Amino acid sequence: MAHDIVSEISPRPGDRIGDLSTPRPIIDEDRMAANIARVQSYMDAHGLNFRPHIKTHKIPALASAQVKAGAKGINCQKIAEAEVFADAGFEDILITFNIIGAEKLARLSTLNHRIAGLKVVADSMATVDGLSAQFAARKPLTVLVECDTGGGRCGVQSPEEAAALARQISGKPGLIFGGLMTYPRPNSAGAIQTFLAETILLLQRDGIECAIVSSGGTPSLYEAHLVTAATEHRAGTYIYNDRSMVRAGHCGEEDCAMHILATVVSRPTPDRAVIDAGSKALTSDLLGFSDYGAVVGYPEAVITNLSEEHGVIDLSKCSGPRPAIGDKIRIVPNHTCVVSNLFDSMVFHRDGIVTRVEDVTARGLVW
Repeated sequence: MAHDIVSEISPRPGDRIGDLSTPRPIIDEDRMAANIARVQSYMDAHGLNFRPHIKTHKIPALASAQVKAGAKGINCQKIAEAEVFADAGFEDILITFNIIGAEKLARLSTLNHRIAGLKVVADSMATVDGLSAQFAARKPLTVLVECDTGGGRCGVQSPEEAAALARQISGKPGLIFGGLMTYPRPNSAGAIQTFLAETILLLQRDGIECAIVSSGGTPSLYEAHLVTAATEHRAGTYIYNDRSMVRAGHCGEEDCAMHILATVVSRPTPDRAVIDAGSKALTSDLLGFSDYGAVVGYPEAVITNLSEEHGVIDLSKCSGPRPAIGDKIRIVPNHTCVVSNLFDSMVFHRDGIVTRVEDVTARGLVW
């Protein structure tokens, strides 16, 4: 019965966006295509390989569009994501996460036998030892050293440590040293370049080839060409863009392909509207904002509070018309990547007419 109900309310090509049941993410086909083309054109102009991070959309059809535009392989964060995309025919996959534990290592080994171009990262001997123990008697696995060039997350802390770990990988049974990888803080091209260049020089002195040097991030994506040591760049959010990317100067609101469609369900006071999109639709991610998204067409409206199913909007500063009960509004989310993991499917449209519905195939696969 539940499946029948879902089928009845599922959008179909030709439906009007304004008639859809809410809350629901909607993706503008033309904006998305323009985002893909713009970033790929930039990478091509600067001779950088581009490896899109699929965590933003988790949809094989979109990764195919990115590769068709010129991207080289894809970036996954977890083995489960990589397994889904391997099932969809992708061969060149970089998993940018330390893989720890017997169950994950066994699955990684199976995946490595299935596809030709699997690569992973490591930032410690503990991780390297675990990988070597699993792959010593199997098809060798390519491993990149993860470097902390200022992002303050994972990664070795100096070029000397990076070179030392690379030497260890090169000498370990079952492993192939593949290069360097970093996820840096935004707007730090100089620091990234210095760290990577110094590491490469140390490796050259040891006669160790560094085939891949992978930097990443969307917020300062258009500084990628300043990191001349890098051979490739990874980014995910750019395909949809979001409010945080607008703030970072990466794009304008007109480049945001994802909106959350919501309905006003209550107007308890003249200055308050309540919508049917709460933390299960918009996410509670603030990313430095004090509110939970930008309401399209109502620039002074402020989404002040989210519960699971309700969003509260302060309209007190709105000088023009205010939304009424039953009105549908669009919201630019603070963070698109989390929204993708909240819904089973994404609705795509052109000029307000549904073009297709894609399952978020890798939704919830965070292990």
